[in-house]
Amino acid sequence: MFLMVKKKKKNGLWIQNLLNRYRVAVINETTFEEQFFLRISRFNIIILISLFVMFIVIGSFFLVAYTPIKEFIPGYTSSIIRKEALRNSFLLDSLSMEFKKQQQFISSMKIALTGEVNREESSLSEPQGQSPQLFASNSKLTKADSLLRLEVIQEDKYNIIPNDLGNVKYLLYPPAIGPISQHYDANKKHFAVDVVLKENAPVMAVAHGTVVFSEWTAGTGHVIIIKHDYGLLSVYKHNSSLEKSQGELVKAGEVIAKAGNTGELSTGWHLHFELWINGYSVDPAYFIDFSEAI
Repeated sequence: MFLMVKKKKKNGLWIQNLLNRYRVAVINETTFEEQFFLRISRFNIIILISLFVMFIVIGSFFLVAYTPIKEFIPGYTSSIIRKEALRNSFLLDSLSMEFKKQQQFISSMKIALTGEVNREESSLSEPQGQSPQLFASNSKLTKADSLLRLEVIQEDKYNIIPNDLGNVKYLLYPPAIGPISQHYDANKKHFAVDVVLKENAPVMAVAHGTVVFSEWTAGTGHVIIIKHDYGLLSVYKHNSSLEKSQGELVKAGEVIAKAGNTGELSTGWHLHFELWINGYSVDPAYFIDFSEAI
């Protein structure tokens, strides 16, 4: 009992000491006159120190979180650097896509000039140039399905642009009018149609575009290649002369060359015409009627 009473007295004494008020005075050293005084307790001092610490902590947090000072803290990167990195990331992605397009374009140019194609490119280009009759020969397709496919193919026969581009219509102008002596055959690496023409008959551009190649080659004589919109590339070989130079703009139906029999691979007066879409060859006869003018 005595110990409990003693302990209570000690606790009460501690609380009393904590709440005891003290007088803090500022006195003139010369005259000992009291200039300023303050009554304060130990409890008040603890509260003030706690508030000061909280103010420092909260202020530091907002100062670091919402001001550029955080950039000086190890582990934080500059907001300018982050924005620049994000911008460079988008720029690199765009450049990568453009680089792939250029590679594809150069590859199609190389194939169009040399006539050489690897197995992968050949297999990718064959489905675009296959005959509509192949649909009917597939045993897994019903007769109604085959008829529907043939109807759709016939409707879109002269529209070179895929349906996923909406209502865009991109019809091609015949480069020349005449009978076809040799049809498109990807298996034999003949990625073109040969149109029989008279000597020096006009050869016309199939669409608006830019001449990207206009030179003489040993195998195919005078060759002109035109780059059009939507990844389209048209190639005209074995010409007797060329009317357009590299870099010139041409319009659909404009005369760009004259039919000839030039080059080591030529077998007579004709036009060797190729059509490429996004680096893959297609059968020009599916998109152009060589029997009559538009």
